[in-house]
Amino acid sequence: MPPTLASLVHHSALKLTVRAGGDRLDAPVRWAHASELADPVPYMEGGELLLITALKLDAEDPEAMSRYVRRLVGAGVVGLGFAVGVHYEDIPEALVTAAEQEGLPLLEVPRRTPFIAISKAVSAAIAADQYRAVTAGFAAQRELTRQALTDGPEGLLAALAGQVDGWAALYDASGAVVAAAPEWAGRRAARLTADVQRLRERPAPASAVVGGSEGPEDTDRVELHSLGTSRRPRAALAVGTAAALGTAERYAVHSAVALLTLTTERSRSLQAAEQRIGTAVLRMLLAGEPDHARAVAGDLYGVLLDAPFRVIVAESAPAAGDPLAALADVVESAAARAGEAVLAVPEGERLVVLAADGGAAVGACTDHAAALESGRPAPGTDPGPGSGEEDGLVVGLSAPTGPIAASAAYKQAEQALSVARRRGRVCVEHEQMAAGSVLPLLADDAVRAFADGLLRALREHDATGRGDLVASLRAWLSRHGQWDAAAADLGVHRHTLRYRMRRVEEILGRSLDDPDVRMELWLALKATSSDRD
Repeated sequence: MPPTLASLVHHSALKLTVRAGGDRLDAPVRWAHASELADPVPYMEGGELLLITALKLDAEDPEAMSRYVRRLVGAGVVGLGFAVGVHYEDIPEALVTAAEQEGLPLLEVPRRTPFIAISKAVSAAIAADQYRAVTAGFAAQRELTRQALTDGPEGLLAALAGQVDGWAALYDASGAVVAAAPEWAGRRAARLTADVQRLRERPAPASAVVGGSEGPEDTDRVELHSLGTSRRPRAALAVGTAAALGTAERYAVHSAVALLTLTTERSRSLQAAEQRIGTAVLRMLLAGEPDHARAVAGDLYGVLLDAPFRVIVAESAPAAGDPLAALADVVESAAARAGEAVLAVPEGERLVVLAADGGAAVGACTDHAAALESGRPAPGTDPGPGSGEEDGLVVGLSAPTGPIAASAAYKQAEQALSVARRRGRVCVEHEQMAAGSVLPLLADDAVRAFADGLLRALREHDATGRGDLVASLRAWLSRHGQWDAAAADLGVHRHTLRYRMRRVEEILGRSLDDPDVRMELWLALKATSSDRD
């Protein structure tokens, strides 16, 4: 604790006597300063014990003393020491009354106590307090280090919460709470996710102070600190206390930030090594060598290969930010929280992920894509500002698979990604392709151009009024070549329909007995049915 007026009064060598403001002696003293100026306020910073002999003051004038004391209080002076036996044998009653009225502690300084003795006592007390704070800080650092080595981040947070008499929480790259101490602090910390995400947008190291905003129970003061040395921090620390941190508590927080940053950077180095292993595992799987892949995966990715997994392929066009890195953060953070293994391998403008089927990582991926897609315009429309189109992210998911069929699953994910790109979607799953219709795939300019070219001669024939070959062809194909049923649909005789189909063959130069020809004609009709006929 810093020195207070009470500690100075109880200092046996100073012999100070309280003459006014005895109920405010707990005020901390930042410094002791002697000044005989009639107006010392411009030179005060607040928190001082001002020492005077009243050399240039009319200390017996009630109005002058009232103005003098009022200005001292307004400047933040915490106490006034008056030396008796110099210019006044006793403290003038006018000054005592003014001090009582303004609530300013007034201390009588005996003649045998020089002002320098008071200044030395204050300085020594401040130095002792700072020494105690530094010593406590080093002790806190040792304890935090011990907890970090023995119990990991959770133990460090528990020790830090005890050091600051508050709570502490650790966040991952997505802003989700990884750990909190005490246990009840998890709910409080979770309400600061938006603040943590804003902090991550600032270059590290970054910090911010936030207050309670969710209700009357959130009255604590919370400091947020980014962790890491790269431009985009991968974690953050929150420390909540009832009041501003003291020197010792500040040392503890700084030590925690340093230790967690070292842990983060060490994890990043390990992550790079793990990523190299993951790349090797992925290449072996895609090369049809599951046994070799399992041997290399070991304990790191082996559990992932022991159960059905999904292959996720994501691509991103050049855009502001890094959509692939953001997706990797989301997937890896979700897997870490759920205790799942996940394999994420960046490949240029593509990210390949192997994640447990039905696990948190796959769910986080689809949720992330859905959030992005909610801000995108409909296919064929112009994206507006902030539409989400600028992120350029496209994702394809395979069906559940195992190591033996990993190569086929990779192709499934690529096919789903291609469909997502074609449809203007952020994410498409392979099951959605199989459960849906092939017809939406025809919504392509190249397909429509082919269909128009294939049917052009028939349409030109019909335009002359010499028959309705296109409608007849559609009816005949829809009835699988059944003459009577198709003729009934058209309201013509079956011989008329046979004649028209022969004309179709003559004009196109192709036989309707060929199933490939019938398939192409049917798809051409479907591809152009929205704006013709």
